[in-house]
Amino acid sequence: MNKTILSLTGIMLLSLVLQAKMIDGIALVVEGEAVTTAEIKAVQTQMGVSKKEAIELLIQDKLQKSVVKDIHIPQESIDAKIAEIAAQNNITIPKMQKILAQEGTPWVQYRKSIEEGLKKSKFFQQNILTSIPDPSQEELKRFYRNNKTLFTIPSHISLIEYSSASKKRIDNFLKTRKATRIQSRKINKSTKNMEPSLLTTLLQTQNGNYTRPINTGTKYVVFKVLSKTGESTMPFEAAQEAVAAKWKQQQQQKVLKDYFEKLRTRADIQRIR
Repeated sequence: MNKTILSLTGIMLLSLVLQAKMIDGIALVVEGEAVTTAEIKAVQTQMGVSKKEAIELLIQDKLQKSVVKDIHIPQESIDAKIAEIAAQNNITIPKMQKILAQEGTPWVQYRKSIEEGLKKSKFFQQNILTSIPDPSQEELKRFYRNNKTLFTIPSHISLIEYSSASKKRIDNFLKTRKATRIQSRKINKSTKNMEPSLLTTLLQTQNGNYTRPINTGTKYVVFKVLSKTGESTMPFEAAQEAVAAKWKQQQQQKVLKDYFEKLRTRADIQRIR
């Protein structure tokens, strides 16, 4: 669960590993922001990269902070993001605080990480996404043909389905894991022709975890994912949304890389040691 919380933020890649004390001195200064040798070692250890790669990640992190420093994020937005992360993990915020404390991450530091991530996201939305044009159908089909391995999914998903007409009972079940007055059945679903939004939800849910409640119109359903087996390549028609998302992700990474490479050529970077 601990790893799930950290990975689902999607915005804490460096923030949680940059807590090393300044005991080894300053290695370089990026736009007035110091990078210490302790920080470099922390990134090397936490991310399993070389010293050179760690330095590059830290430089990019400092450059990102320099361009978002004037962006304001309301406290309400930080609270909402934290609540969203807690809901995705089916835990309460106090439980999240306890887990993070066990990990050695102060709550204030966690909130700061969320704030930094939201700043970067806002900057990205305003300055990067607008430069990416919408792809044509032919571009998406070509991307699909050249990257079919990206659209290989399990052919079957084994689940336990919990359902009730009462959302209150389903919510209580997720908190207590006690299936009082909750119907349950074990099922094995084929991913072929599965409704796209349900398929996406199940694929994103790790084995042993529960989905969020789904309103089917007549009842509320929660799935516990037991296992995913087999392999199947999604046909283009079924994978089209995923293809567009992957294409856009690739374009975003390219545009973002180009942006910061240009920014770096103008940046004030001083190497001390």
